[in-house]
Amino acid sequence: MRNVIFAINTTLDGCCDHTKFYPDEETMEYFTQLTRDADTFLYGRKTYQLMVPYWPDVAKNPSGDREVDIEFAQAFDTVGKIIVFSQSLDSPEGNKTKIVRTGLHDEVLKLKQEQGKNILTGGVTIPSQLAELGLIDEYHIVVHPIVAGEGRRLFEGINLQEKLQLKLIGSTVFKSGAVALRYLK
Repeated sequence: MRNVIFAINTTLDGCCDHTKFYPDEETMEYFTQLTRDADTFLYGRKTYQLMVPYWPDVAKNPSGDREVDIEFAQAFDTVGKIIVFSQSLDSPEGNKTKIVRTGLHDEVLKLKQEQGKNILTGGVTIPSQLAELGLIDEYHIVVHPIVAGEGRRLFEGINLQEKLQLKLIGSTVFKSGAVALRYLK
């Protein structure tokens, strides 16, 4: 069975608004490796539109970008399938994106049964729903040494039936002071 991995950057105060901080090179390398180990992305509309067409465009036109950004873009571009859960997105970018309007639980269970690499998700809304449904197998949370004081929060709006107890299985401290925490369900 394939694993669903939730990976995200956050500040010390739980802000995961990408405009509040910029990941350093080590952080980008960390996310590049996670991306290389995946062959499917699960996104909501907002995260999808943040990632696509930005990263595929960097992969095609890498001029002026950091080498680590180019490597991430290339890894992102090789992922074979992007599933977007959205009621409002009309049409996808490219031919590897599928829009799903209903059935998050059933769709993810079906994906987990398929052969392949990990399934990677990010953002706030879809991962919160996946956590509520107990469908996330691993959590990779990179905490940056910043207090933003505002912005979208990690697991904002989550509605758990019971507390979700995770087990820390690894951590990595980056030169920047950011810490990557890896948890299992």
